[in-house]
Amino acid sequence: MTALLSIALNSWLHTRSGNSRFLKSPIIVNKNKDVDSIVVRIAGDSGDGIQLLGSQFAVSTALSGSDFATFPDYPAEIRAPVGTTFGVSAYQINLGGGPITTAGDAPDVLIAFNPAALKVSLPLLEKGALVILNNDSFTPRNLAKAGYDSDPRKDDTLADYQVVAADISRLNLEAVKQFGLSKSEGGRCKNFYALGVLMWMFDRDLASSETWLNRRLGEQPTLRDANTAALRAGHAYGETAELAATLPQIHLPETKLEPGEYRGITGAEALALGVAAAGELADKPILFCSYPITPASPLLHRLARLSEMGVGTFQAEDEIAAICAAIGASYGGMIGVTSSSGPGIALKTEAMGLAVSAELPLLIVNWQRGGPSTGLPTKTEQSDLYQAVYGRNADTPLPVIAAATSGDCFEMAIEAVRIALRHMTPVILLVDGYLSNATEPWKIPDVSALPAIEHNALPPSDDSPQRRAFARDSESLGRPWVYPGMPGLMHRIGGLEKDIDTGHISYDPANHQAMTDLRSAKVASVANFIPEQKMELGADSGKLVVVGWGSTYGPIYQAARATGASFMHLRYLNPLPKNLGALLSRFDTILVPEMNTGQLSTLLRDKLGVSPVSFPKVSGQPFHISELVEKIAAVSKEQAS
Repeated sequence: MTALLSIALNSWLHTRSGNSRFLKSPIIVNKNKDVDSIVVRIAGDSGDGIQLLGSQFAVSTALSGSDFATFPDYPAEIRAPVGTTFGVSAYQINLGGGPITTAGDAPDVLIAFNPAALKVSLPLLEKGALVILNNDSFTPRNLAKAGYDSDPRKDDTLADYQVVAADISRLNLEAVKQFGLSKSEGGRCKNFYALGVLMWMFDRDLASSETWLNRRLGEQPTLRDANTAALRAGHAYGETAELAATLPQIHLPETKLEPGEYRGITGAEALALGVAAAGELADKPILFCSYPITPASPLLHRLARLSEMGVGTFQAEDEIAAICAAIGASYGGMIGVTSSSGPGIALKTEAMGLAVSAELPLLIVNWQRGGPSTGLPTKTEQSDLYQAVYGRNADTPLPVIAAATSGDCFEMAIEAVRIALRHMTPVILLVDGYLSNATEPWKIPDVSALPAIEHNALPPSDDSPQRRAFARDSESLGRPWVYPGMPGLMHRIGGLEKDIDTGHISYDPANHQAMTDLRSAKVASVANFIPEQKMELGADSGKLVVVGWGSTYGPIYQAARATGASFMHLRYLNPLPKNLGALLSRFDTILVPEMNTGQLSTLLRDKLGVSPVSFPKVSGQPFHISELVEKIAAVSKEQAS
């Protein structure tokens, strides 16, 4: 199985650090600023293939040796009316010299496929940005649907930007005319025409995209050849249109990564591989049970491809069935895993209590999104921390951990399974919609070097099978993993309260107190096994420390670098690292930026008695580095006054 896992880890176009193509020195893209990284935003209608265009450009970026981070941003509607602002799909990528940890604040280059895309994206740009327009789409009808009273190409709307208006739709149709496609079919190739233009701008080889087209459309040669022709025509347009003054080739510095083999990875891909790796490290099969919901569904899609690695997948009829099936898998000796976002997690809470009461291992992945209710299903948020730590009936504590980056999802999936098996408890892993889809370079780990995942051995004893099944480890308080078919170990298990020693049903008041205390102590004991909290950047004492969790890692890291602030990032949220309170006490002020209304601030106040300065944001969009820099400066100024 190790060989299969290694293949899965490598199953994406990748590059080896230290062997990348030579990249020239930075150029001035914004006339007022030298840069060594570029933020590119591609936007259009949700039927324009924007996400595919962006992902293919990310592949070429990975192969070029550049560092990068991406942000796919798409509407919640399945198919919003064509040409409207609420139907705009966008893909943003920040690429260049590292370290790059966010998709960037303000795009330096915008490709707008229609007026609505321009309308939505223009407020994000700084003056001097390069704007490439699909000239053909700026018709009176499309302008009206986007909410424009006049043509932005002809008034002062774009006066502060470098503008290139290219007839992308017309030129694309000319490029594919020879293949006999209808106008509608040919028009769908324009994303590859635009990709060709981008590839020329960034001096990229077309081979990776042509390889993808051959693999994806090999059984549809007409469509394959048409898209390939569009790609090459877009590249030729950039090369021969003599637009060097307005459409320059952009050369970026080579990034400096640790030597090794890298691949681009999304959080969903990394988490799927982490779950599969955890099964191998524990020498147990995985059963993933899920019900489709945005943004959690990609994990089901990815795990369904890993059956050869001992991963089974089950799409249930609802959220309750999904978690109950996963609990059944854990009861039967498999590693049960389930996943959802906030609304689905709410439905799973009763069954979580069953797993806690029965003391069964279970991994619960929560892909957080904007809410409440249906809310903002395709936008990111961190608003399920209360739900994860406190959100169950009775006193039902669970370990809660969180991934910081897309690549970090791999390690945290393994860590969650390790905790679940060691302490025989469900574990919640918090991720979010941004991490699910965002891509970054990821150093492929040496699978053979990953430590095995152990679970509690059955203690040798002459006790009855019932007592042996609930003989708990003195340090982790986890019981042995006893499942059907183990000789001579038939025992009673269920959701009714049980005797702390025998596991038999018990209504004794003192026993219920003891079991409640045991469940609390079991979660608290996790702190004895996890690493102590460390600083990500800066001194470990001083006037100000910025504390983050989850996907805020990237922008906080860059803001702390820019300001010199101290920065620590929490991956363990319940229980908190044992040294966290002492570490925080060394700072005068604790600033907590998070994409909710202040939930980590409340948790720190509750658990440690500190009084953080909360910096909440619930726009459905990640933090901008500039927002954090301004807040750090404002808090520092208040301290000085």
